[in-house]
Amino acid sequence: MRDSRDAKSMAKALRAAMAERKIELSHSETLEIVARQFGYDDWNIFAAEIASAVPPASMVAPAGPQFNQVIPILRIFDIAKAMEFYRDFLGFTVDWEHRFGEGMPPYTQVSRAGMLLHLSEHHGDASPGSTVFVWMRGIEAFHRELLGKKYGYSRPGLEKTDYDARMFQVPDPFGNRIRFNEADRDPAQL
Repeated sequence: MRDSRDAKSMAKALRAAMAERKIELSHSETLEIVARQFGYDDWNIFAAEIASAVPPASMVAPAGPQFNQVIPILRIFDIAKAMEFYRDFLGFTVDWEHRFGEGMPPYTQVSRAGMLLHLSEHHGDASPGSTVFVWMRGIEAFHRELLGKKYGYSRPGLEKTDYDARMFQVPDPFGNRIRFNEADRDPAQL
């Protein structure tokens, strides 16, 4: 995302697409939706983050590949079980769900605090048993939050790693794992 004009263009395109489906949304509503898709609570926070992250044109790196965001796709087999785990236990928000037609399997985006995951029941989208490695801040509070939910299928233990970090891992009901990590020092130095 180069600047807020890109996000506003996304909101404009979303508004037009929804209008074609006879769903009327205001421009401000679509700005809020775009902000949530990028993991922010509202447009004002997102716009401020974009403004602070955009370097002056003179400091822009030379042309070449730039990877702005990576979104893992995890294979699921039951959307209700997935929601129990990702929404109710881990505290993710369901951003959207897509189905190609009546009776077709869902493809869903969930997010929390800037982390995006795509969950798919579509055969061939991903293999069950994947692992997602996450660097984060606030791991101890997050760990306490999860243990406080008394989720019957996962009671992760927080452990010290041999790469100078603290980590806990949670398996979802489909064999996928998320490894949450917080470095004891700058991860770039590990």
